[in-house]
Amino acid sequence: MDDCLIIGGGVVGLSLAWELAGCGLKVHVVERGQPGREASWAGAGILPAARRSPGGSPLEQLSALSRRLHAEWAERLSSETGIKTGFRVCGELHVARTAEAVARVEQEAREWEAADLCVERPTEAQVLKREPALAGVSGTTLQPSILSAAWLPEAAQIRNPRHLQALVLACRQRGVRLTSNAAVEDVATHDGKLKEVITTVGRFTAERFVLCAGAWTETLLARLGRPLPLKPIRGQMVLMKLPGQVLSCIVHEGPHYLVPRDDGRVLVGSTLEDVGFDKRTTDEAITELTMFAHSIVPALREAEIEQTWAGLRPGSALPNPLIGPLPNYENVLVAAGHFRWGLYLSPATAILLRQFMQGEKTEISLAEFQP
Repeated sequence: MDDCLIIGGGVVGLSLAWELAGCGLKVHVVERGQPGREASWAGAGILPAARRSPGGSPLEQLSALSRRLHAEWAERLSSETGIKTGFRVCGELHVARTAEAVARVEQEAREWEAADLCVERPTEAQVLKREPALAGVSGTTLQPSILSAAWLPEAAQIRNPRHLQALVLACRQRGVRLTSNAAVEDVATHDGKLKEVITTVGRFTAERFVLCAGAWTETLLARLGRPLPLKPIRGQMVLMKLPGQVLSCIVHEGPHYLVPRDDGRVLVGSTLEDVGFDKRTTDEAITELTMFAHSIVPALREAEIEQTWAGLRPGSALPNPLIGPLPNYENVLVAAGHFRWGLYLSPATAILLRQFMQGEKTEISLAEFQP
């Protein structure tokens, strides 16, 4: 019998499987599609800056732990698999070109400073010196000047597909069993325990179960009589390609952003759409994202649109992700509801669950993350 059956082969499930297998546990990951191909793959790979000093809210502590771990995990995964995940510290620039956006950027900057993040407030001239590709947005009626900006030099990025490819290989190398195309159809419970999971490819049992199926976790919880406010939120993306890279850092304006890759590609994101389990892209959203990219970096008007796609984030009405044991079930844990930050928070989530499952004192209290 497996020591742990993880339902969901996204970045959280794979990270936990890698951690547990590294401690000698027999781990099985069951995924309704292909491991690492849902929201974890579809995101932009932004790793925001985190507070520099100890303390803060539980979510700030979780963020700070993950931010520290990402650099370490990138090295470990590369060492174990030979796959470079694309982790690099590139910084993050937030700009405002309207009065409404100025108020938002300045409020966010105050909040980041209060949370002990490293934040700078550059002038427009300093912004354009850092990112000359933004120069075309300044000084015309159609493209207003940059009125306000905030610079977070400690923000980083990672290449989602490479990180997930490395995790899948690292899990296999540690003996983790991965079962694909195994959608859960039913569960069997007895006397306060989950005994068996019935999937489209067979029935599986284990000593412990972890539910981390992203946007699909709510369905699993409902089968166990513990529905929680989780739902899919669609995000659409555009991938552009230039002969050479024109940006050096991540650029945000309101809900939209650009993430430059070393190979000349630029990710343009994203939307927030409550449309159920619909992963189709729409002409309206792709046009909106493309126009944003063209308006803020004029050089992208010459870029090739290489690919478009959509992913379903695990949205939640709760202030924190759900991490910890499921009430009324002594052998079921949950790791879900990370919304836009599943990739970012995955290392810390895995570490805390591994510590809890091994009876250790968790590095961060799970009290505020209880399902």
